[in-house]
Amino acid sequence: MIDHSVFNNKKVAFHTLGCKLNFAETSAISKKMREEGFVKVKNGEQADVCVINTCSVTDIADRKCRQAIGKLHRLHPDAIMVVTGCYAQLKPEEIAKIEGVDLVLGANEKFSILKHLRQLSTEEQNNNNIIHHSSIKRVKEFKPSCSRDDRTRYFLKVQDGCDYFCTYCTIPLARGRSRNATIAETMAMAEEAIRDGAKEIVLTGVNIGDFGRSTGENFFDLVKALDNIESDVRFRISSIEPNLLTDEIITYVAQSKRIMPHFHIPLQSGSNEVLKLMKRKYDIELFAHKVATIKQVLPHAFIGVDVIVGVHGETLELFEASCEFIDSLNISQLHVFTYSERADTKMLEIEHHNSITERKRRSDVLHLLSDKKTKSFYQSQIGKTYPVLWESRSHNEMMLGFTSNYIRVERPMDRSLINTIEMVRLGEMNEEGSALKSE
Repeated sequence: MIDHSVFNNKKVAFHTLGCKLNFAETSAISKKMREEGFVKVKNGEQADVCVINTCSVTDIADRKCRQAIGKLHRLHPDAIMVVTGCYAQLKPEEIAKIEGVDLVLGANEKFSILKHLRQLSTEEQNNNNIIHHSSIKRVKEFKPSCSRDDRTRYFLKVQDGCDYFCTYCTIPLARGRSRNATIAETMAMAEEAIRDGAKEIVLTGVNIGDFGRSTGENFFDLVKALDNIESDVRFRISSIEPNLLTDEIITYVAQSKRIMPHFHIPLQSGSNEVLKLMKRKYDIELFAHKVATIKQVLPHAFIGVDVIVGVHGETLELFEASCEFIDSLNISQLHVFTYSERADTKMLEIEHHNSITERKRRSDVLHLLSDKKTKSFYQSQIGKTYPVLWESRSHNEMMLGFTSNYIRVERPMDRSLINTIEMVRLGEMNEEGSALKSE
């Protein structure tokens, strides 16, 4: 039971699912709670409060959220269970019925968790299903956040929400309209992370290329401002829509001091017909142009691509055409997502459904294509020299790091190198094919 007049030394456990944006937001919530006296629970200790930040991108994500809630409740049966995030915004009543849940906080309420904990009465706890949840249309304020992962990388939230309503996606329903802080405010967050020891900062959000919509600025101006920071730090641009990745940005990154030659661009399908069904804002010709432009000015750039398989309307012929297009691209890796029906999306109205078995088969096909692309890119970089940021992670007594162009590198563990940047000549692939060896 929480003493609602003070949180000093109360123990809190966090569990985050989903995207890096969620992790950044959990970090901001954790910081607020620590400032009020909470301490993070240690292994073997009982928590007073559990906070679960959820994802709802697929049915599998929903199921993982429910499993996480159940597991935390079993580990901390007397803790107040707070559930927030996209699943909580989309299906609050469903979550409220799960055993152990005390508070369900929507997108507009998650950063006010301390207020809701203070207001939670004994009577309300016994009801076990208190929901604080407002219409996503009311969510207009941008809440900045920055998190450090368990390696050395920081994730800076620069934007939230999305004004695109793709037929398969619930993100606008879970996170609201596109919004952001000012460039000055974002710069201040980046500089705080640098003072905290950040050597690499990933710019993250729902649709980061849309940055500036709520402040009259634009993403390119943010990139230029961050590039001019006088500090030994590097920045990565996370997923950016191909129609918002301008040739101007690509050309700028090619001569940038701080912005890494690494692009992550969602394609979703290599078929124009399927892209139209998805209501995407580009065609495969534009996408091919972006990849070609990147490789023209940055031949060594890493290009990751998102693809969704098995959506309604994706016939076998369209899938095979998509595979052929993707195979023609000079890219480095695919992030393959298997389509999952989501309530309140227009995709449900489209005919021609693919079976779960067929969706998995198509996913397997693209995973094999991704492996081929990644191996080819890695082999093309053997013998070249790049700066590597060494991480605290290790595998089989080898420490891991990433080059500026996002190649995974391994070397014998040397803890003095953690969170430092070292010039490294890239050697052969390791036995597992997961990294290049440092020479």
